[in-house]
Amino acid sequence: MSIAWAKAFVNVYDASEIAPLVVIIQGLGNAEPPEVSVIRNALDSALNADGKGLSCAQIANTIFPYSQWNAKEKRDLLYRRYSGIFGRIRKHHANRNGVYFQRLIAFGSDENTENGVNQLEHIITTWLRGNHRRSALQASVVDPHRDHTHQRQRGFPCLQQVAFAPIDNGGLSVTGFYAKQHMFERAYGNYLGLCRLGHFMARAMELTLSKVICIATPAARDRTKNELSKLAGQVRQAISDFENGKIS
Repeated sequence: MSIAWAKAFVNVYDASEIAPLVVIIQGLGNAEPPEVSVIRNALDSALNADGKGLSCAQIANTIFPYSQWNAKEKRDLLYRRYSGIFGRIRKHHANRNGVYFQRLIAFGSDENTENGVNQLEHIITTWLRGNHRRSALQASVVDPHRDHTHQRQRGFPCLQQVAFAPIDNGGLSVTGFYAKQHMFERAYGNYLGLCRLGHFMARAMELTLSKVICIATPAARDRTKNELSKLAGQVRQAISDFENGKIS
């Protein structure tokens, strides 16, 4: 996963913007996605220096609250735990327009998780009941009632939809569609969050997570080249070291 982000990042760094950018992460399985610590640490350090208080983990948690989930427990406990902390999450300025995981489990109700449609649970239950219609295995994030505004800048939701597709004799493919993706601030956390969401869904659907696909149109360099030059150099070196077997 780290190498997938690294290669995408340096390409967007050079081009400024790529549309569409399609990133495919494979060889996952129902476990934490494989990472290269040198890359993750370099990015988190750069995000910290940027001063917005962001980290890869924080971005990932907006898609799937990994710390609230215990794979050995019933799914309902995850939903209830998230409901218990959602009030604090909602108060954060960055979440004023909505939160991805909340939209996935309570679509139509941005103020709490008690109302609305739990899209993830519907997908899981309809699959386990034998309904394998592909169009039934999709979760929407965009809500026209809330998101179709005349704001010039809004920030949320960049993730538009998540599709879950059975593949390869018991495998699961997860695809996230982004209207725009910031490669520095958001992309790594997006990939991590989608992988963790896929892990959760695959286990619940009694499948194995095979791959995660992220489609962004566009994927953009969200700082100047000068501001990102140090990170770009570190990432290029890490890719080279990985390909030459110096790091893993």
